[in-house]
Amino acid sequence: MADIIRLTDPEHLTVVSIATSFGNNAYSMTVRGVEILYKPAPDLDTWRAKPGLGGIPLLSPWANRIDQDGFYANGKKYVFNPGLGNVRYDGHHLPIHGLAAYTDKWRVIKSDNSSVTSRLEPWREPDWMAQFPFAHAIEVTHRLHGGALEVATTVENLSSEPMPLSLGYHPYFQLSDSPRDDWKVHLAARESVVLSDLLVPTGERKPVEFENPYPLAGHVLDNVFTGLTGGDWVLEGKRQRIAVKFGPKYPVAVVYAPKNGPFVCFEPMASQTNAFNMTHVGKDAGLQTIAPGAKWSESFFITPTGF
Repeated sequence: MADIIRLTDPEHLTVVSIATSFGNNAYSMTVRGVEILYKPAPDLDTWRAKPGLGGIPLLSPWANRIDQDGFYANGKKYVFNPGLGNVRYDGHHLPIHGLAAYTDKWRVIKSDNSSVTSRLEPWREPDWMAQFPFAHAIEVTHRLHGGALEVATTVENLSSEPMPLSLGYHPYFQLSDSPRDDWKVHLAARESVVLSDLLVPTGERKPVEFENPYPLAGHVLDNVFTGLTGGDWVLEGKRQRIAVKFGPKYPVAVVYAPKNGPFVCFEPMASQTNAFNMTHVGKDAGLQTIAPGAKWSESFFITPTGF
């Protein structure tokens, strides 16, 4: 397909495939022919026909859940228009994962064998501006070098007011050298965020109580972490290992490892889940803002070994 960009690292026998017209998703990363990213369908056409999260989707302008059908910013409330059909909801009818996960509005502005930069301009889209009325543009560079994939993101605030920033990514990692219950994870955080029954932060935090490494056998994870150490988030099997490193402007992580899911997600987030509305009621959610005319930039890195 014309919208598939492939990056190659011949020295490390690594190939990354990006579907620019399907959320600009880096949906495949193979090392010596072995796939390290999970996707919910056997091929891209089937996946497009029935969209679901997989690969490395961008969640913007908010990641994970918002606790009501609208959000607060700069002391004002903005209410979603569900009739436009572009707000997704979870099982409890909470808005989830933003507007950009499957969009075909990205355009490639620069590419070579090892990197590609694509740009998304939500300010051009009336249906997006109706839900999140902060004019902005996003540029994402996928760069493959030294056996690692860097995902670099820049957000430019084109509006006249400070723009709240609560985006994140939802990478899905898998191993093939052992079953899921033999996997272990290393959690690079000091604090857990206490969640409600609806998986929305309560405003409380507590010290991380998980052993490190943490075996997945008999366990599920759908947790929010803060107080990040700066170390690697790691999924390891018998010999295969995937390490994920967050840049410092991703101070929050979600780890998702459902009981029957053959994957683990280490999700870099700019702010806590529901940060817009938590901040409005005086709770510290680490909400970042971008000044009018300013830019925010950060990266995370994925390094597989043992494949």
